[in-house]
Amino acid sequence: MLISPWVNVSFYQQNMSWKYAYHILDDDALLNIFYLYRPDLTDEEEYSENTVRVLQGGRWSREGWWHRLAQVFRRWRYLILASPSYLGLRLVCTYGTPIAKMLAHSPPLPLIIDYINEHRRITAKDANGILLALNHRDRVHRIRLLAPVRRLKALVTSMEGHFPQLEFLYIAPLSKHRTSLILPRTFRASHLRHLVLINFAFPMQSPFPTTTTSLVALSLQMIHPSAYFPPSDLLPQLSLMPQLETLGIGFHSPLPNHDVERQLLDNPSMMYVTLPNLRWFGFEGVSAYCGALLSRISTPLLERLQIILRDQLTTTIAVSQLLQFMGKTRRLRFRGLKFNFGFREFIVTAYPDGASDVCSFYMFVTCTHLDRQVATTAQIFNILGPVFSEVECLTLKYRTATRSSQGNVMVDGARWRELLQPFSHVKTLVVPDGLVRELSHSLLLDDGELPLDLLPELTELVYSARGHAEYPFSPFINARQIAGLPVRLVHGDLLP
Repeated sequence: MLISPWVNVSFYQQNMSWKYAYHILDDDALLNIFYLYRPDLTDEEEYSENTVRVLQGGRWSREGWWHRLAQVFRRWRYLILASPSYLGLRLVCTYGTPIAKMLAHSPPLPLIIDYINEHRRITAKDANGILLALNHRDRVHRIRLLAPVRRLKALVTSMEGHFPQLEFLYIAPLSKHRTSLILPRTFRASHLRHLVLINFAFPMQSPFPTTTTSLVALSLQMIHPSAYFPPSDLLPQLSLMPQLETLGIGFHSPLPNHDVERQLLDNPSMMYVTLPNLRWFGFEGVSAYCGALLSRISTPLLERLQIILRDQLTTTIAVSQLLQFMGKTRRLRFRGLKFNFGFREFIVTAYPDGASDVCSFYMFVTCTHLDRQVATTAQIFNILGPVFSEVECLTLKYRTATRSSQGNVMVDGARWRELLQPFSHVKTLVVPDGLVRELSHSLLLDDGELPLDLLPELTELVYSARGHAEYPFSPFINARQIAGLPVRLVHGDLLP
């Protein structure tokens, strides 16, 4: 058996006591210990918020955990190699691995092909090793490839035939190349559970390359216009995926909204689909397509929803469908909400707990100028208000391209009040430096009167005010005090 050359043997010299303890244990006890010794491939805190890392499936380099144990005692090595299925043993093909030598001198364990480091390049020697590993189709268990399009084309072309043990496939180009990649027509993976393809042509009407009932995760991202498929083609395929837990659909350069609307008019009787196990849904494209999907999909157990819309002028087209869609889920409940206004877009994130870092709702909308962003956001959340009625902590943040441009920010105060109007149960309002002047002038009416229906349950206002008046919210705080609605003012110098 070939043992990886980077194994640190001194690890065992420093742990003699437990080695001798294990030496007196019987085989069953040792196997149980080895089973528990296996590391997790994902770190929950690291991967919970990062969509890309979740889709990539964790740290596969940890699959070599058993190499060290196999070097300690001959008995251990024989015991480990005699139980490959129970211990989940794998051989990892990655950068610099002598794959030909490994295949020649190692037992016929399942193969993992792992080239996912964006800071490393697949060399010609690596590529030859990958091709050699792909020739063992009956042993390939997982594949991750991240490389320039030219290199990927050569590797993907070799993926012909049936991969009966393949469960995980992730292929992505290093750059946003506009040429779509294509899986070979003969490619099949009957036990595939996790499929992520980025910048691929994936015709929905052709035979699916996998048994769809086995898929747990499907993500098709950066779909080129030449590979566009309408909702009427996608929905029938989704109806065959009852086990699906993660679904992502993203278009690289979406068709214009009016083109999608015309296509939808031509297919008024699209089917309805229930995905009973879906926990995570993401979409990127135009609002007409998004609205069509949301109005025809039911996901009762959904826990995370991510929407990226590239057409701010028609964003509200999908909002009514989004309201109905979210209203039918059981687990999308929010206590914390953040509005992040930027230079060319605004981002909305929502959290099940006001103090939680795990985002359960994400919306990104391309939109320039702060006044237009605030107006669009107000329109959206005056419709979505019912599903955000439990929000208790609200944050308003403004990110500008240059700090000097902050002084030019001006939005009609009525717009801000319209945006805040739906959040009647907010108890804490957080305003970092960029919007302090805006909000301090907008929480009161133009005549200085207090709108009593605005944030009626507010008890705390947290702000930072570098370069502003020492107490910019004093008129609002005084008006609330007089009205019998006191608010505690907190100056948070360390707000981001």
